Amino acid sequence: MLAKRIIPCLDIKDGRTVKGTNFVQLRDAGDPVELAMRYCTEGADELVFLDITATVDKRRTLAELVRNIATHINIPFTVGGGINTIDDVSVLMDHGADKISVNTSAVRNPQLVSDLAKNFGSQCVVVAIDIKRFDGVWKVVTHGGRNATGLIATEWAKTVADLGAGEILLTSMENDGTKNGFAIDITRQISESLSIPVIASGGAGTMPHFKEVFEAGAADAALAASIFHFGEIGIGALKHYLKENNIPVRL
Repeated sequence: MLAKRIIPCLDIKDGRTVKGTNFVQLRDAGDPVELAMRYCTEGADELVFLDITATVDKRRTLAELVRNIATHINIPFTVGGGINTIDDVSVLMDHGADKISVNTSAVRNPQLVSDLAKNFGSQCVVVAIDIKRFDGVWKVVTHGGRNATGLIATEWAKTVADLGAGEILLTSMENDGTKNGFAIDITRQISESLSIPVIASGGAGTMPHFKEVFEAGAADAALAASIFHFGEIGIGALKHYLKENNIPVRL
């Protein structure tokens, strides 16, 4: 069985790492380059860097910051936020990103997923899907959860996989920042229906939550932010806990 991955997420606003609850109240969580280096040393498998100002303020992702982070770490690195074109991706790849993540732009223009896969390879294309429950049905939301799309989460995940996405980053906006655990059922449903990896995101608060999302949720990787940024859970300790619980991880 492939090793399960632990992925810290760096949400960036105005060049600083931030983390709020449900994407609204933001508190400063430090210098992204320092955090990236710390996670690399602690044993993170990958990093995700999302410029959360990008879709709100329509700003380009901070390519210089990406280069700065990439020069200090030696683990795979995904960048997202405000990516709309092949040129946007070229700039980020040139600055050291290993993969890119598209979210709102893919909903607006699904062909973008196919174009990126053709130009850069599926292994470079992560489609981030933010979801919320509406009358018991998980649907896709965009713009940090503020805009409902009407797309059914399971159907959209299958669509982007068929278009050439190499990976899905699935975030439950209902669980995000709550530390009450991941959205297990929908994560499992999407993971088991696709042949590409699914990264679970939103709700991590304890080590057992990670065990649960890998076992009951069938996730290939788990992403978290605040619990890592504020030192509530150490990545090394988390991986040892998972290994003791017979979940394959790289130590």
